[in-house]
Amino acid sequence: MKHILILAICLLVAGSVSAQTYYYGPRHVRRGPVQRQMDDFYRPRFGIEGSVSIANTISSYNGYYGTSSIIGFTAGITAEIPLVYPLSFEPEVLFSQKGYQAATTDGQLTQRNNYIDIPLLAKFRIVRGFNFLIGPQINIPISSSTTFDNGFNSSSETNYNYYDNSNKSYIAGVFGVSIDLNQYVDIHARYVIDLSSNTYDINSPIPDYRNQVWQFGIGVKFQ
Repeated sequence: MKHILILAICLLVAGSVSAQTYYYGPRHVRRGPVQRQMDDFYRPRFGIEGSVSIANTISSYNGYYGTSSIIGFTAGITAEIPLVYPLSFEPEVLFSQKGYQAATTDGQLTQRNNYIDIPLLAKFRIVRGFNFLIGPQINIPISSSTTFDNGFNSSSETNYNYYDNSNKSYIAGVFGVSIDLNQYVDIHARYVIDLSSNTYDINSPIPDYRNQVWQFGIGVKFQ
């Protein structure tokens, strides 16, 4: 009886050890120097990203011209090219929606402008998992749509800006931060502001203005 009890205890202990090994995985003995945190920095990455954007304007010459924000989106492809720790180069090609709303005496005006944006960003790793972004952005206008609603009727007009020299600003500045959730996924917040004004016809009641956009999004990198 005593031998059977001892055998049962041995089997129970062996089973418990085996279960723990299966659940937690085998323990590996680390040999050699511990890898530095920057080792995973020197790997080029390519991916996609998307953001919710909150767009509005800054009037360049008319402080009494008031606008409110519209919601849009930004989406496209991105790359991260390491240069020297902690600096990397992050070029992107994005489809971006900008614009504004304005309340007039005759009704509600909504202006939505579509762009291809090309940010050329410097990315600084402040600490592991937290990054600062800054750089210029090239804006390429594609189209714009204007909707007017007076409460009874609504009208809309779309213009394609391939050859039109009005309503364009070509260079913007980008500031932002990103947080790496893991080696593949990050979340980010950015502020984008035109460095030059959109120009309207001199007879237009709309003054020159600059786009400003807040972007909150997620990026996925592939190895």
